[in-house]
Formats: sequence, C-alpha cells, structure tokens
Amino acid sequence: MYEPIRTKSVHTVAGTPSSDFPHRSREEELDIQLAGHLAALLAVTDEIRTVAPSADLDTAAERLAGQVTRLRGGSTPVRAAPAAAVGEARLVTLHRRAHDLAGRALVVAASRADTSAAILSAERMDAHAAATGARELATR
Repeated sequence: MYEPIRTKSVHTVAGTPSSDFPHRSREEELDIQLAGHLAALLAVTDEIRTVAPSADLDTAAERLAGQVTRLRGGSTPVRAAPAAAVGEARLVTLHRRAHDLAGRALVVAASRADTSAAILSAERMDAHAAATGARELATR
C-alpha cells in the first residue's frame, strides 16, 4: 500500500555521517546548566556583598566559586565588579533574584544527583529567603 522512502533525509548532510558531529551527554549538559545557574547566583551574591557585606556572604561566594570551578573543569568564574550603593528596595530585589537562582540550581543539582551543589543551593535559598523576609518586615 505504501512505498518505502528511497531518498535520503533532508536532515543529513551529504557524505557526512551523523556521528561526526560532536554530541554532549545528558550529564555534560546538566553540568553546563548547573554551572551557569551557580555563576549567576555568584554574580548576584557579589552584588549583595558590595551593599551589605557579611561573613556569611563571603563564605557563600567562595563556595559558589569553588563549585563553578569544579563544574567547568578548573576554569574560574568571572566575578562581579563592585556596584554603586543601592537602596533597601533594590537589596530586597537582589535577595529575591538570588533565591530564584538558587532554586533553579537546586533543581538541576538534584536531577544530576550532585549532593554538594544541592546542599549549597538549598542553604543559599534559605539564607536569601530569611534576608528577604527580615527586610520586608523591617520596611513595614
């Protein structure tokens, strides 16, 4: 009833087998994604540190940098330059963004079973949620 397809697919390049193209494994893709989320979280953490310095944020930034370096195979992350002073409302926004980024990193870390990155992400979520809650209560 139906005749088999006799022509090559338009999706293959003539004379080039598909195995010639570089492919990444699922684990490699998750590593790249997790490193990106943690690097973004590091950038926001550095920005918060310039406005409201604390030993907790310093420690978190170093741990985040270590995780990004590990996931990128030894390549150190670019660190954010100190920003100008921001107001209290901007600080709350930064903590919310950091909380969201930590949540994204937690999801990816859990899917790739990276315990150390998952623990760090969960700790950062808790810290930024607490900072956001305390600052919102103080402004009321």
